[in-house]
Amino acid sequence: MESDRTLSALGNDYNPDILRAADEPHSAQEFSEMLDIPIATCYRRIEELTSAGLLELHDRVLSDEHRRTNVYRREVDEILIRFDGQECNIQITERPEVKNKLDDVWRQIARD
Repeated sequence: MESDRTLSALGNDYNPDILRAADEPHSAQEFSEMLDIPIATCYRRIEELTSAGLLELHDRVLSDEHRRTNVYRREVDEILIRFDGQECNIQITERPEVKNKLDDVWRQIARD
């Protein structure tokens, strides 16, 4: 992940809120409603976070209207930003794949 792209994505309104909420998979509509973000803005922010490698398309689920809906989950567990003199160092801890799979199993059990 590029440092400049990461900082730029984190600096925009709503992006940190979306990342916090994206511990669990949600659609753009769900993010919009939960966080009181206009839907068009929400789509733009999701694209920006996905391009920066901070959010991922997790699944395509069937909505209540019987349409496929993208759901997104954050790709990272932790972002540490350090300013050392003139340098900016960003350390990103990605979500372990095992954690993602365990979350998915628990979510499936909860649905059944």
